Amino acid sequence: MAGGGKVEELQPHPPREQLPNIYYCITSPPPWPEAILLGFQHYLVMLGTTVLIPTALVPQMGGGNKEKADVIQTLLFVAGLSTLLQSLFGTRLPAVIGGSYTFVPTTISIILAGRFSDEVDPVEKFKRIMRAIQGALIVASTLQIVLGFSGLWRNVTRFLSPLSAAPLVALVGFGLYELGFPGVAKCVEIGLPELIIIIFVSQYMPHVIKAGRHVFDRFAVIFAVVIVWIYAHLLTVGGAYDNASPRTQVTCRTDRAGLIDAAPWLVNAS
Repeated sequence: MAGGGKVEELQPHPPREQLPNIYYCITSPPPWPEAILLGFQHYLVMLGTTVLIPTALVPQMGGGNKEKADVIQTLLFVAGLSTLLQSLFGTRLPAVIGGSYTFVPTTISIILAGRFSDEVDPVEKFKRIMRAIQGALIVASTLQIVLGFSGLWRNVTRFLSPLSAAPLVALVGFGLYELGFPGVAKCVEIGLPELIIIIFVSQYMPHVIKAGRHVFDRFAVIFAVVIVWIYAHLLTVGGAYDNASPRTQVTCRTDRAGLIDAAPWLVNAS
């Protein structure tokens, strides 16, 4: 303070001056148009797990395309609601709350339980199993609520260093290979180009085209999904899978998922 004047407050340096290659942080969010595109890209990333989990579990529960569409719609609605709640009142992390593979083994054990084997009607069997899964999830979430609000988990996290987070995230990601790569192998002519395009756009295009480097490395998933879907649709309308096996057609064709036609709000609208 000089001459009785007011002390000038020090202003923090912009994020890009503190951390290389970091352009946005919590206090400096991206512009709304870019934020919407980034949010849509994050939605595409989590859409894979949202669709893959019901695709693997619903047929074992006795459900068809209608039940599968209902489960996917429920997952999307709950994921959006949970994301809004945690971003407004919770930890406020820039993350989308979606389905977790952690619950898949226990869910399969409920599906294979002997008490549901006597049900003949597949739809009624699906409803009974879904009620049992919902009850198990309610009990599990109650335990998590108690651990969170009681502060017990806070005491546990004191013994966890940031170094322990990296192996944990890596192990969770490696666990998805067991489910992801068999799905790629079911239609390798579409799955493999998807992986190659994502790596090429995100890792090589920013070095080739300097002017739009941030566009390519930030929106690599959107570029890859659009290009590969158009490619897959051209193969479908071109008749590449007309004489293929039924399993290949369901996996590779863009018109055999059955989810859009089975969604109630679309059927009623038509």
